[in-house]
Amino acid sequence: MDKNIKASFDNSAGNSGERSDFAPNRPLVLVGLMGVGKTTVGRRLAKRLGLAFVDADEEIERAAGLTVAEIFSRFGEGYFRDGERRVITRLLEGKDQVIATGGGAFMNEETRALILEKATAIWLDADLNTLVKRVGRRNTRPLLKSGDPAKILADLAATRNPVYATAHIHVIGNDSPHETTVEKIIEALQH
Repeated sequence: MDKNIKASFDNSAGNSGERSDFAPNRPLVLVGLMGVGKTTVGRRLAKRLGLAFVDADEEIERAAGLTVAEIFSRFGEGYFRDGERRVITRLLEGKDQVIATGGGAFMNEETRALILEKATAIWLDADLNTLVKRVGRRNTRPLLKSGDPAKILADLAATRNPVYATAHIHVIGNDSPHETTVEKIIEALQH
């Protein structure tokens, strides 16, 4: 697939519920802000494509023996990002699979370059209201503990969205069902 392809869709994709015959020839890496649904969509996408699924944050926690929040608290964001880069590098060397990354992973220049070279990067995007609603369901996000989640997410979007826009594929999910987002991704991969 051409690395420069960009695909953006509205919420009109259908939901067939059928397994796709499409088989990627490289890992699929989901990037985007926290709360956009990378893990949930990633699991469903992997199932539809008959691929393994891995959540990079879970792999980091397993490797460190600490939660993401504990790593941030004890060692800081820089330490976490270094470990995150090493874990994602290892995951990209493995078999074709769907990988959900943390919201900040793609911001690291080295990590981003690896993803863009060795995988198909898929930017999952959603409006601010959807993100605020979703992140309010869990209190495990270290970057949201220091203030108003809506303001923090708006600031993160302003900084990160231009970088996420370098992903091969852009899919807007907003508040549509996750299965609809999976359909949009599969459609974009087939073009």
